[in-house]
Amino acid sequence: MKHDSVRNYYGEVLQSSADLQTNACCTPDDMPDHLKRIVSRIHDDVLTRYYGCGLIAPLDLEGMSILDLGCGAGRDVYALSAMVGVKGRVVGVDMTPEQLDVARAHQDYHAQAFGHAKSNVEFHHGYIEKLEELDLEPGSFDIIVSNCVINLATDKDTVLRGAHRLLKEGGEMYFSDVYADRRVPKAMAEDEVLYGECLSGALYWNDFLSMARKAGFGDPRRVTHRALTIENPALEDRVAPLRFLSATYRLFKLPALEPACEDYGQAVVYKGTVPNAPHAFVLDDHHVIETGKVFPVCGNTWMMLRDTRFARHFDFIGDFSTHFGIFEGCGGESPFEATGENASSGGCC
Repeated sequence: MKHDSVRNYYGEVLQSSADLQTNACCTPDDMPDHLKRIVSRIHDDVLTRYYGCGLIAPLDLEGMSILDLGCGAGRDVYALSAMVGVKGRVVGVDMTPEQLDVARAHQDYHAQAFGHAKSNVEFHHGYIEKLEELDLEPGSFDIIVSNCVINLATDKDTVLRGAHRLLKEGGEMYFSDVYADRRVPKAMAEDEVLYGECLSGALYWNDFLSMARKAGFGDPRRVTHRALTIENPALEDRVAPLRFLSATYRLFKLPALEPACEDYGQAVVYKGTVPNAPHAFVLDDHHVIETGKVFPVCGNTWMMLRDTRFARHFDFIGDFSTHFGIFEGCGGESPFEATGENASSGGCC
């Protein structure tokens, strides 16, 4: 699928989220209260052109430098700008001029609404597959986000490699996207409507994990996922028998991460100090770490907490001096097998 087809779909065919033909690019309403308060202050013109499929606002963002890949009209950029504060910055990249026009038209409005300088936010026209062509310094971002956009990219490997290049050591890519339960057939991949609706460009979930590791992101962690229902009979027939889901992953730029979760007898204690998370810290869908409780972790999880911005919020027990083999219960599973009522949370550790 060529860039011009996607650009036409999001720049001209879609004038608001009401024009979408499926629910793939729609975020459910179960966002946390602190984020709802921020989103409620975003301009309506920006909100009506939102096409995301998940929540991409991780915690502890004060002072962070964030890059949004495929920012569209800027809803997530402006929400994140409120969270990073006056000492942080948020940069948006998008290939659709019509979307960027809407985003830029409301910079003054949001600077006033959130009480930060207009320079807190900037927008770049460009392709997420060609990040090296933009005026962005390698290793300059703490966090890279993306909301239901990588599935639209023509070269997903290049997107992930480019993101890895722009992240600081210990930084993370925190993003939502659509995934398929098998590889998408060529004929379906060439369907412009299904592609624009974030379906036929979706990666097979296991191919994504391999791709992420190849790009330098060891041990990808799934944070949330939900099954997608097409709710359009004509399009349902065109995608059958494939199934799709929306998932949020976090990928850390930590070169010492191991291929599997190894046990070194380590543990962490969460202090309860991350803003908006006083009772527990959620690293991923199988690490909900309660405040004050000793929580055994594998070596990879230890590094994801000790060698990132989260270190000040934890006490750390143990080291890497003694290896006890694989961490008990370590092993991956398809997210499509983890969507049922009685499914286990899966993953490692």
